[in-house]
Amino acid sequence: MSALLALATSLLWGLADFGGGLLTRRMPALTVVVVSQCVAVVVLGAIVVATGGFSEWGPQLWYAVAAGAVGPVAMLSFYKALALGPMGVVSPLGSIGVMVPVGVGLVLGERPGLLQYGGIAVAVVGILLAGGPEFRGAAVRRQAILLTLLAAFGFGAVMALIAEASTTLTGLFLALFVQRVTNVVVGGGALCVSVKRGAKALPEEGGMKVVWAALPALAFVGLADVAANGTYSVAAQTGPVTVAAVLASLYPVVTALAARGVLKERLRGVQAAGAGLALIGTVLLAGG
Repeated sequence: MSALLALATSLLWGLADFGGGLLTRRMPALTVVVVSQCVAVVVLGAIVVATGGFSEWGPQLWYAVAAGAVGPVAMLSFYKALALGPMGVVSPLGSIGVMVPVGVGLVLGERPGLLQYGGIAVAVVGILLAGGPEFRGAAVRRQAILLTLLAAFGFGAVMALIAEASTTLTGLFLALFVQRVTNVVVGGGALCVSVKRGAKALPEEGGMKVVWAALPALAFVGLADVAANGTYSVAAQTGPVTVAAVLASLYPVVTALAARGVLKERLRGVQAAGAGLALIGTVLLAGG
């Protein structure tokens, strides 16, 4: 059961990333983040009320608030990077954010095994290979790589923070709810600032009609991300964490396959090799 839940996590995260990146090609990234997270807030709020999760309220939820403040920055960076593409490179690089919780473990006294040290080295080589061909004469690709690394750090920080925000299933629902509310507040504030500076909150062509038409897809992105957090948490609690982490870390494969199947993306050989090495590094880090 744990393995199946972890595989479900990778599927949900992979599809959410693909959907978010695809939507960002049609509307502003901040709008995608805010609207998708608003849907998640409504659904999670109903779940918290139904399960009595508010009884778990306590100071540990400040970790969820911190995770919610970091989350929109990571999601915005990642969706922008996915929109710049290619998704088959961006998504695996984003998965190296697992190094952040590994670093937190080091600070707390844990020592990585040989596989984890190897994973760090392999992931760094993957970054260089995946980004290197784009550094000369292609500012857009360089921007995509930098945005992806920023997103990876943010995702890793969220993983480390949300892990400290709850100890029970109902507490997890409450922590995720608080996190998403903070996501909406921070993301909504950033959207307002962006609009005041002259940016568009709605697509230039179609405006609000495009957003309404894309609402089911936006809802899927927000709910898939929340569901993935839930299935991973249960998988880690009901089985070996290393197995759950390795299987859940396969989500970039889902994104890459979706991009190849839907968008017909084709990667250069060195880019594909770099993306593959980044994914291998992630698996080694999680499995070590």
